[in-house]
Amino acid sequence: MLRKLATIAGTLGAIAIVIVGAAGIVLMGQLRSDLEREEPEVIAPTVFYTIARAEPVTLDVSSQGEVRPRTDISLTAQVAGRVVAVSDKFVNGGAFEKGDILVRIEDTDYRAAAATARARVAQTEQALRREEAEAALAREDFEDLGLDDDPTELTLRIPQLAQARADYEAAQAERRAAEINLQRTVIRAPFKGRVRERLAGVGQFAGAGAELGRIFSTDIAEIRLPLNDNDLAKLGIPIDFSESKDNPGPKVELSAVIAGEFHRWEGRIARSQGAIDAATRQVFVIAVVEDPYGAGASRGPDGASDSPSNGGAPLAMGLFVDASIRGRPYENAVILPRAALHGSDQVYVIDEADTLRARTVTIVSSDRDTITVSAGVSDGERIAASPLRGARDGSPVTPIDPDAPPASSSSVADLGAESERGGDSSGGVQ
Repeated sequence: MLRKLATIAGTLGAIAIVIVGAAGIVLMGQLRSDLEREEPEVIAPTVFYTIARAEPVTLDVSSQGEVRPRTDISLTAQVAGRVVAVSDKFVNGGAFEKGDILVRIEDTDYRAAAATARARVAQTEQALRREEAEAALAREDFEDLGLDDDPTELTLRIPQLAQARADYEAAQAERRAAEINLQRTVIRAPFKGRVRERLAGVGQFAGAGAELGRIFSTDIAEIRLPLNDNDLAKLGIPIDFSESKDNPGPKVELSAVIAGEFHRWEGRIARSQGAIDAATRQVFVIAVVEDPYGAGASRGPDGASDSPSNGGAPLAMGLFVDASIRGRPYENAVILPRAALHGSDQVYVIDEADTLRARTVTIVSSDRDTITVSAGVSDGERIAASPLRGARDGSPVTPIDPDAPPASSSSVADLGAESERGGDSSGGVQ
């Protein structure tokens, strides 16, 4: 009997458990239906923005290069002989002017050769004059004979006259050569410059073509500056640029630190090499500075020329300098933070309804922090400056006034969390 009662109780308990479970399932289903019917609240994500300000912008280009002379040559002897004199200016580092005498070679033999050549000229000139007179007399004699036949050239002494004239011209050429060789015993500076290295001294014999030293010009200094294609676009010059009177080259400011002091010099771009370097894929342009050891010396703090005599520094050959090249000016360019750029040429403008509007812009310059655009946005427009993942045209946003006082750390954290929730729920800006 007790066993039957226990069996009945167990059966009733199982039935009760089943009933309670079914009721729980029905209740959960009702609650879930209520949750699914609730619409989520869409929160527009917060976006920082910047105000577009159109202003004149000049895109300068930076580069570096080594100062080199326009002319750097070996000073050589054109005639052979012993060096009898050397100028005090012909020393390592010595400065000289165009036409200054640098070296003298013994000229005794060359003076004698010139005198001999002048004597030969006098002899051949006398022979020519005599032959001209004899030729004229021969023609008169033939005409006096009254013969009908034409005279031969020998009769008129034409060959003899031609030989005398040729001898005279040859003697004149020998005299000119002897005089030129005599002049070449005095070696003069072909330009204004400085001595890089002296190799010859008094008493040394120099053969024709022997190197006496190395000199370079100081009238113009040149700096070879590498540029890439983007730099050329900023400067607005072609790859084969060459300046002219009507089309001067861009201005260049050169700078360097010498003996712990900062110096700067002014020059201009004169030309490009007109070819792309195969190793670096860059184009080299040539900047020039006139009179680098004089009027072109370093500029003072007020921008006025400061010659070496007044404490300025010459633009010395071999100096490594930084160059800032004045680029093309833009009257109404807009500088934006680089975070505003999406893709290669797109930004987002926040309209009056606080929605994003995609704009394609013309980028004329870019660096690590900013971009400069010449078209695509207008002055006063609000440009989204926050990283926008999944942004699309027409997405609502909550713009943050850039001129508003800075929010507290907790407020910023709340805005960030709200932006993430809004992005996830709207499926727009994240």
